[in-house]
Amino acid sequence: MSLTTTPSLRASVFGAASFKRLALVLAAAAAFTGLPGIASTAQAASNPQCEIDRPVRFGGMNWESNLVLVEVERFIAEKGYGCKSEVLPVETLPALAALERGDLDVNTEIWLNSVAEPWAKAEATGKVKRIGDIYMGGEAWFIPRYTSERLPELKSAADLPKFKDAFKDPEEPSKGRFYGCPAGWGCEVVSGNLFNALGLDDTFTLFSPGTGATQKAALTAAYQRKENVVFYYWFPTPLVGSMDLVKLDLPAYDQKKHACLTDPNCSNPEPSAYPENPVFTAVSTQFTQDAPKLTGFLSKVAVPLPVMDQAMAYMEENEAEPADVALWFLKNQAETWTSWLPADVAERVKAAL
Repeated sequence: MSLTTTPSLRASVFGAASFKRLALVLAAAAAFTGLPGIASTAQAASNPQCEIDRPVRFGGMNWESNLVLVEVERFIAEKGYGCKSEVLPVETLPALAALERGDLDVNTEIWLNSVAEPWAKAEATGKVKRIGDIYMGGEAWFIPRYTSERLPELKSAADLPKFKDAFKDPEEPSKGRFYGCPAGWGCEVVSGNLFNALGLDDTFTLFSPGTGATQKAALTAAYQRKENVVFYYWFPTPLVGSMDLVKLDLPAYDQKKHACLTDPNCSNPEPSAYPENPVFTAVSTQFTQDAPKLTGFLSKVAVPLPVMDQAMAYMEENEAEPADVALWFLKNQAETWTSWLPADVAERVKAAL
């Protein structure tokens, strides 16, 4: 009997079910042969469509942690969500106004204690939303650990008068030097009032560097020479992240006392520790409606302070630009940032690194 069969015979022999199974086998094989239909599906998966048809507008504040986090978020938005973005250089209060107007989509870092009243007013309009807490920032008076080891009895800011000779001011050798906040900054008011509240003016000079760069340069030079130095600083910052420092104790935080410390005309300053400073992300309300997936991602951005300190230390030690630090962060801190994202988005970002 001949084994040659006609098409109609083959259909009758194999039946419809067999041809369906054969079709599935061929479809699976197509995945390995690059057939057009399969290739276009894979391409669509690797090239997501952004929710909005314009660049996402990020606020570029002029401090390091913000600039780095903005670059991290931009990389994820582009590689993970298919979005273009741009950074608009802006200061804190103008950024808040721009967010209200919708000229800005994302303000990655808002330090609540610095803008508590303006933020409350902006939030009351319903035009902006606080969507996620990044970390708890802070301010303190510091000494290097090597100074703490040399002067083990120096535990608090109130102890400083006893150790004035260890921090001799080169311009007024009979007193010690305390490095306060740069001149003209908001923190200069608190530093000055706290300095007076602790009664340090008889034994120390309050030195206010002309700029943030001057302050940083002076403190870095002293640290490199292993000189004793006592100073105000905020964190997370590259300087605090790269140095081994010890905080001096301050009296317990008191809201009323601290409020007076923030007043340039405080008539009777009393010592109080700095409060913790919540740092959060805010977006325009319109952005939450136009880009719910991006909003979801940004709402989950949170960085443990030790991790942020590492990033700031990397920036300082390598004199790296924010975009370079962002790449370092993405390559070395995957455990942190992958928790912000759906699995498929995280895989796209990893593939782009």
